[in-house]
Amino acid sequence: MTICLGRVEPERGKPTRNNCGDKLNSGEQETNKNFNLGVCALTARLYTSKRGRSGSTRPISKKTPSWVKYTPDEVESLVLRLSREGNTASTIGVLMRDRFGVPLVKSITGKNVQEILRGNQQAGALPEDLAALLKKAEDLRRHLEKNRKDSVNKRSLAMIESKVHRLVKYYRARGLIRPDWQYKHVVASVA
Repeated sequence: MTICLGRVEPERGKPTRNNCGDKLNSGEQETNKNFNLGVCALTARLYTSKRGRSGSTRPISKKTPSWVKYTPDEVESLVLRLSREGNTASTIGVLMRDRFGVPLVKSITGKNVQEILRGNQQAGALPEDLAALLKKAEDLRRHLEKNRKDSVNKRSLAMIESKVHRLVKYYRARGLIRPDWQYKHVVASVA
């Protein structure tokens, strides 16, 4: 997380925008008469100086809206059907929102998409984010076999592999992947 300083309006005592242009969170601690110390809503991405801004806004209320006409069994069967078509858990959530008008699967069924897939043995062997990073690393490895002098992508392959190792360590500790699962380094063989 990043820490930003913001000015306090003297007449109202409320924080304004910080140096990043973001509003400060409500749990700030006052450090000075004119400054509040707060945490920015946006955090930096790994290995870059940029901040990612993509992502959809989740519904405000976790209750099922009155206009949703699906029952929990119907939503669960839709999720399983979309999974059999080859969609990932995140894609299923987007399709449920856009095509079927279901704002949150969890508010209707009491389980999120991943839990529904795991309960019906349709979840992938690896978590979705780890599988995406492995695919990206494999694509870069194939590119670097053809273009050995591409030093920029050699570095980005090293960054991807370090993200893979962080995620593997996290998922091993949570028991979501086998303890003996290994990822073989590719950067050393390509470099």
